[in-house]
Amino acid sequence: MRLDDARESDNVEDRRGTGGGSFPGGAGGLGIGGVIVVLLISYFFGIDPRTLLNDTGVQVDNPSSGAPDGPPASDETTKFVRRVLADTEDTWSTIFEQAGQRYQKPVLVLFSQSVDSPCGQASAATGPFYCPGDQKVYLDLSFFRELAQRFGAPGDFAQAYVIAHEVGHHVQNLTGALSSGSGLSRRGANAQSVRQELQADCLAGVWGHAAAARNRLDPGDAEEGLRAAAAIGDDRLQQESTGRVVPDSFTHGSSAQRVAALKQGLQSGDIGACGIGR
Repeated sequence: MRLDDARESDNVEDRRGTGGGSFPGGAGGLGIGGVIVVLLISYFFGIDPRTLLNDTGVQVDNPSSGAPDGPPASDETTKFVRRVLADTEDTWSTIFEQAGQRYQKPVLVLFSQSVDSPCGQASAATGPFYCPGDQKVYLDLSFFRELAQRFGAPGDFAQAYVIAHEVGHHVQNLTGALSSGSGLSRRGANAQSVRQELQADCLAGVWGHAAAARNRLDPGDAEEGLRAAAAIGDDRLQQESTGRVVPDSFTHGSSAQRVAALKQGLQSGDIGACGIGR
């Protein structure tokens, strides 16, 4: 990506090295509706959401895998995150303004090991997530290494896609397209989650289309994003982890669906093509 001359967003909160702690009035008061929200938003990369539930009063086992090891990300990575976030701010501010609305910029929280939010406590193993309770995106930068090494999706645009997807959830929240799934059966909640996750992929593509129009993309960047989308499809993750695929348990969509959704946004640059405003 061509972001060397891009501005850096001021809407980044760095909590690295501060530890988890407790969030005032947060997870302990989630209730069943809040638990369902956690289940829907914690699955960006198909990882067990139980780490988000340890403060909800629900008795759960600890996940078998802990936070990824390794040193904190370099300052250059932090600058990259700030620049990508700023670029999403510019894109969505313009789109909202064209619709006669004002875009409320989200805050991106950088954390290491674990973090508390109104959606509960999360470890790095949970992956990036968006919490509608405080309208913040949460990201442990060590996940970028996981993206390259575990999921086989290296590249700066693949990393930018992670951020843009979570910002897509923020756009859904602002436009009323993000729902907790309260009252739905498990199968119904999963199906709704898939629709919302695919829509967030499409919205990430809308940002990518705008970034390309501003000459921010290098040749091959779009392909990096599409490879990342394919690598994190529910079918591929389930096949790798359990050797079987259970479509009714999908929460994000298959590899083919995720690639198609991202491609739709990249090609159209239109939030209407993602089902927003229809």
